[in-house]
Amino acid sequence: MTSHLAENLKLLCSHYRSIAEVCRKLAINRAQFNKYLGGQSRPTPFNLKRIGDFFGVEGYELEMPPEQFARLVGARHPEAQALPRTDPLLTLLQPLREHAASLSRYCGYYFEYANCMSVPGSILMSLVHLREEDGLYLFERQERQERASPTLGDAEDWVRCRYLGAAFGLQDRLFLIDYESLTLNEMSQTILIPSFKSRITRLNGMKTGVSSGDRRTPACTSVVWEYLGREINRVSAYRQVMLYSPDDPRIDPEIRERLATPHVEKGLFGIE
Repeated sequence: MTSHLAENLKLLCSHYRSIAEVCRKLAINRAQFNKYLGGQSRPTPFNLKRIGDFFGVEGYELEMPPEQFARLVGARHPEAQALPRTDPLLTLLQPLREHAASLSRYCGYYFEYANCMSVPGSILMSLVHLREEDGLYLFERQERQERASPTLGDAEDWVRCRYLGAAFGLQDRLFLIDYESLTLNEMSQTILIPSFKSRITRLNGMKTGVSSGDRRTPACTSVVWEYLGREINRVSAYRQVMLYSPDDPRIDPEIRERLATPHVEKGLFGIE
């Protein structure tokens, strides 16, 4: 492999926030892609075409001398350096990234307790993982609900949901926005009150979204996040992710009381 290909790939990747982002979009293993960048390995013809198609260049152009290739890329995409930042949604959220407070102390795993919007009268426990990545705070929420009418002989008796989202710390509140990544048919927002104690145990807040029923009714509920730690036994924790009845002894009385006591003032739902 010539050094030209490695240098030209580095130039193209510089138009993105990180190598990890490029690998995710290309669906190419990060370790293998690092070998391309380091000149230790050459992409197969198939991967070379994928890379070229992704960046909008031909395979043979990737072999050009770096100076010539830089002029080619600049002439063809004069705005290339700004491409990832000109997305309207990214531009819209940029001020939040710049002014949001650090959430590093809140990173880790949580059980989320909320009144289930799809099965009223039940408490839904979910597993949440909040993490930092490239200076951003992202989270994943796993839900699992038993099917209302399991198909006879169907081993899959659970409906699973996987939400992906971003978190922002803004003036003593945690704002979390996510979407259901398996069906892509809903979004939700959660606002949490941070803990001012030295040790995080629980975070209280409110969550809005829609039920998964046919009517997809908009709803809101009090929500409690119970901190589990930065490292946990995920398998053991996930086994507890399910629907619970409000009087289930496995639900802490304090959590049950917080979820069962709405606060309404002048038509507004709030938490104390």
